[in-house]
Amino acid sequence: MKDKVVIVTGAGSGIGAATAKLFASRGARVVLTDINSSAIEDIAKSLNNAVAVAADVSNYDEVRSLISTVIKQHGRLDIMVNNAGIGPKEMNRTSEHTLEDWDSVIAVNQTGVFYCMKLALAQMLEQGHGSIVNVASLAGLKASPNNLSYSASKFAVVGMTKSAAMEYASKNIRINAVCPGYTHSALLDQLLGMRTDMEEILKKHIPMNRFGEPEEVAEAILWLASDQTQFITGQTITLDGGTSL
Repeated sequence: MKDKVVIVTGAGSGIGAATAKLFASRGARVVLTDINSSAIEDIAKSLNNAVAVAADVSNYDEVRSLISTVIKQHGRLDIMVNNAGIGPKEMNRTSEHTLEDWDSVIAVNQTGVFYCMKLALAQMLEQGHGSIVNVASLAGLKASPNNLSYSASKFAVVGMTKSAAMEYASKNIRINAVCPGYTHSALLDQLLGMRTDMEEILKKHIPMNRFGEPEEVAEAILWLASDQTQFITGQTITLDGGTSL
């Protein structure tokens, strides 16, 4: 990772923050981005070779400005980690799913990943190399009841990862995804807050009987982005403590 130029979206907390910290500890030049500018600024100050650039991934112009800023500062973009994501405010069956939740979740989780991939790939094609790691979810591989927009967006991320990986495999650009299960994050906190017994309910489905840690997912992201995995593309790595079993 020495001197690799890396963008991590949704870097203000959770998996994104853990990923930015891990890449920086391995010598990468990390650009943290998030809509929460104060959070990424605080994290960036604590790291070597890291800067914070606020951006909303659901806004194409802001993503374009982000990529342009990185290229002006560093001249290239080696790794793009598309982690920014949100969940619905309410857990409802499909017929009761709110339009607000559908629009906002799809805008960030699906369209935001598309914007970031589109603009990062344009730069990676020009420079002749690159690696993209998308953060999908176990909810993008199996049913997730009462969570339609989130599930739909994460299934889309898996599909976009595989489709784009085929398109650019011959161009020295690799695209992979991680699919975390229940992992300590703001999204999990939001889910746990919906019912007093939610933690007990969720852990019944996890053979390891615990939630994942952001740092564990970050390790997988770094591995997929590294030069140690140059023959791996279009893959999804599931980190779920055995839940999918």
